Amino acid sequence: MGVLGTIVRHLDTTIGPGVMLLYPLYASMRAIESPSTLDDQQWLTYWVLYSLITLFELSTYKILSWFPIWPYMKLVFCVWLVLPMFNGAAYIYENYVRRYVKNFGNHGGSNNYNYPEEYKKVLHMMTFDARKAVERYIDRFGPDAFERVIRAAEKEAKKH
Repeated sequence: MGVLGTIVRHLDTTIGPGVMLLYPLYASMRAIESPSTLDDQQWLTYWVLYSLITLFELSTYKILSWFPIWPYMKLVFCVWLVLPMFNGAAYIYENYVRRYVKNFGNHGGSNNYNYPEEYKKVLHMMTFDARKAVERYIDRFGPDAFERVIRAAEKEAKKH
């Protein structure tokens, strides 16, 4: 288990920079170029959380050196924040940060559309990718087209 053990022991230094810095950097540049604001939310939130983790590490490095599992915990948390299947940063924003940001400004919708409350509930239950698709649809065809789609879906659901 010499080589495999060495790789596992240094997993945080071999995989960590790619997961915690390179991929988020690449994804952030793509988000800047995309018309959607949802991916901006994911990556801006990621960088804020990563900065907070780094500040925590810098402030408590003497204490953290006593916990050899810390680098692996940080790696797992950052993987959860970064991977598109989890979109952890967007999850943290939606479920924890957003309510505090709303108190400081009016950020009701991602494109400032004034959705009825039932639409907001539906959008909130959607996955990150589904919300992106809905946002693109609204940007392309307008909020009235989105409302027509919702009404048609409700009518179809009542039939079944």
